[in-house]
Amino acid sequence: MRKFDITRPADGLREAIQQKIDHLNKPKGSLGRLEELALQLCLVQQTLTPELSHPCHLLLGADHGVEREGVSVSPREVTWQQMINFTKGGGGVNMFCRQHNFTLKIVDVGVDYDLSDIEGVRNRKIANGTANFLYQPAMTTEQMYEAINIGAELVDECIAEGTNIICIGEMGIANTSPSSIWMSLFENIPLAECVGAGAGLDNEGIRHKYDVLQRSVEQFHKLMGNDATTEDAIRYFGGFEMVAAIGAMLRAAERKITVMVDGFIMSACALAAIRLYPDAFDYMVFGHQGDEGGHARMLSEIGARPLLSLGLRLGEGTGALCSYSIIESAVRMICEMNNFDNAKITKYF
Repeated sequence: MRKFDITRPADGLREAIQQKIDHLNKPKGSLGRLEELALQLCLVQQTLTPELSHPCHLLLGADHGVEREGVSVSPREVTWQQMINFTKGGGGVNMFCRQHNFTLKIVDVGVDYDLSDIEGVRNRKIANGTANFLYQPAMTTEQMYEAINIGAELVDECIAEGTNIICIGEMGIANTSPSSIWMSLFENIPLAECVGAGAGLDNEGIRHKYDVLQRSVEQFHKLMGNDATTEDAIRYFGGFEMVAAIGAMLRAAERKITVMVDGFIMSACALAAIRLYPDAFDYMVFGHQGDEGGHARMLSEIGARPLLSLGLRLGEGTGALCSYSIIESAVRMICEMNNFDNAKITKYF
């Protein structure tokens, strides 16, 4: 797999940043998470005056072989139908990108439909969906490498356009299934505690989904043995859109820009990225805790504190996009608020 050179942000400015935050004309600590966010952004950008430049949203689409097992209430064709809908501005992701002035890049990395003639969809298709991981690995090693590289290249493209904060979303029916398995494998959590309703399964549907995923994990251990690595699990269960997201997250961390992480699926991708490169965590802002079963537990295991919990379970990156205004507020706080001296206010602590 492509090697990334990822290190934690240099810590030399931490004291100066904290002093600046503490001397703004407010009670110390009174702006709570905004103060923590401002500190993180300052460290990532290595400045006392951070800025948000040309925010970009990558919407990655692909299909999953395991969808054939009936693990999702939504049929496979919804993936390509929604991809086309996004090009017309009609999706939830479009609305929030317009609201927050994000450049939206819609990328087909593995949709099981020919979208090559659809204006507004970038064609980086690896294959027409992954293989069914109930019976075999979802992708080959070469396909995994290609997906990682596609994600990294998309980040480089955004940075070349002036981006210093990137958001990632997904469109892929059945992608809560690999996310649940990654959560179970990477955090050693019983699979039953990781499997939820996805887009709206009923109790019987959840039981069926769990049965399929449990048998898939058993097959994985049978084929890969007890020495299976993080990379093995990524290749065996991941979707092309998910592995491309991992590549994008890692490249963003390597290039030292902020990554906005969305709900259950993108958190699972973040978890995989962190397992590969632990220091990538410092570049991530977790935007939203969704309603999918296990998401709160996953975030807790990662050590992430989401900015919002709105009950969203749409995907597409919508939860993270909703959190952008909070990130903006943190930047405005540290860059625009006056301090006690300039405001001629008695400092009382």
